[in-house]
Amino acid sequence: MATTKRSYPFYFGGAASCVAAVVVHPFDLTKVRLQNTKGSAKLGMFSTMVKIAQNEGFFKLYAGLSASILRQATYSTVRFGVYEKLKELISKDKKANLGELLVCSSIAGALGGACGNPGDVINVRMQNDGQLPPQQRRNYKHALDGIVRISREEGYSALFRGIGPNINRAILMTSSQCVSYDMFKSVLLNYTPMQDGLTLHFSSSVLAGLVATTVCSPVDVIKTRIMSASTNDHKMSSTAIMKQMFKSEGIPSFFKGWTPAFIRLGPQTIITFVVLEQFKGWYNLFLDRQQQQFVQL
Repeated sequence: MATTKRSYPFYFGGAASCVAAVVVHPFDLTKVRLQNTKGSAKLGMFSTMVKIAQNEGFFKLYAGLSASILRQATYSTVRFGVYEKLKELISKDKKANLGELLVCSSIAGALGGACGNPGDVINVRMQNDGQLPPQQRRNYKHALDGIVRISREEGYSALFRGIGPNINRAILMTSSQCVSYDMFKSVLLNYTPMQDGLTLHFSSSVLAGLVATTVCSPVDVIKTRIMSASTNDHKMSSTAIMKQMFKSEGIPSFFKGWTPAFIRLGPQTIITFVVLEQFKGWYNLFLDRQQQQFVQL
């Protein structure tokens, strides 16, 4: 078994997140649609999914998949990679404490949120496109087409629209997801009969997904509304949108789409961490085999 000191490739977290994104994309799309529902409409998650399939076609549940993969390939690669590398630096001589892990995750989340912002803008727009009147739809062919058209039609700055709340969300997401996963994994290992393996990874990631969904929901809703805004009203600040939501829709509006967000983030967190642990396991086997061959030589 490999030691905890072993270093892993930077891109493992991003690759695991891309695998998860493909599986949970319909829930992510539904979450975006619900978050953009203004007023007191109370459509549920499954009724929204059925409505999309009936009105737009089943495969519209996968609208924006290329953007979702692009987002994970940038955002998650950076946040997971930086978090793991910073954690390795701190953990060389001792086990990192909660405060140190939160600092690592905050730095990693901020960098990941900034790098992943263009992919996130495209992702939100492509997922929300079918909800708009036909004359207002952008009809991006794929993620790269979206980046080119936004740059040409609205300027490069539009790719970084909502970067403030996106960075805040990325910090909250990385801290609540990665740190809580590490903490839950440590607690379950030390205080339950569980051993390092699939059951431990599954249990820790479910709990981490629950924490992350609740912590990130308000910022996620605000970020979604800013990114999907039309050119005319995109200059509204996060504070202005918060005040408007609170005044016209109340506190529950900050948790719109919580159920699909958890149903998406729960499996996504599970798949991401389980696949990530598998990547690490395979990498350990690969290195161990190489070491054995070297010793034999």
